[in-house]
Amino acid sequence: MYYLNNYGSATLVELANYQSVEKPTITRTIARLEELGYVEHVPSKDKREKRMRLTELGKKVYSEVRVTIDQYEQDILKGITEEEQLAAIRIMGEIRNNILK
Repeated sequence: MYYLNNYGSATLVELANYQSVEKPTITRTIARLEELGYVEHVPSKDKREKRMRLTELGKKVYSEVRVTIDQYEQDILKGITEEEQLAAIRIMGEIRNNILK
């Protein structure tokens, strides 16, 4: 939902790549989100491509959940400077890249 909220519509392959998971995992997740009314299929020229976007309900739910996430992030980062946070993000990115090699 984060990706769709911030980048608009996306294919299942784009979502799988973003999450670094296999496409069947995303397919199951998107199917469930679709059942809940949070995402919908976007018609495209290529019938083989399944492009998804958030529905109005999905945008509303995402916004509500985001408030809780933002508060949690503030709580767990208390006492850690912005410089230290940026260093941690950089290091975690390097670790992720090493794992994906």
